Amino acid sequence: MAKIPKSSIKKLVKSYFGATITEDGADELAQILEKKANDISKFAVNNAKNKGRSKVTREDIKKYIINDSDA
Repeated sequence: MAKIPKSSIKKLVKSYFGATITEDGADELAQILEKKANDISKFAVNNAKNKGRSKVTREDIKKYIINDSDA
């Protein structure tokens, strides 16, 4: 079960696309987003640590996007 509230997913889909999403659809999307957020966070934390920092910055997050698009 995802930790991102389904209600937030439903609001997001409605707000951006003007569409509704089913309960199981919202749950599935929440799980996917949670996994991606975990991947990004892990990369960003490691990137910050490699640079001698304990705080993740915007640049650490952006670096994930650059590296992910290279793969």
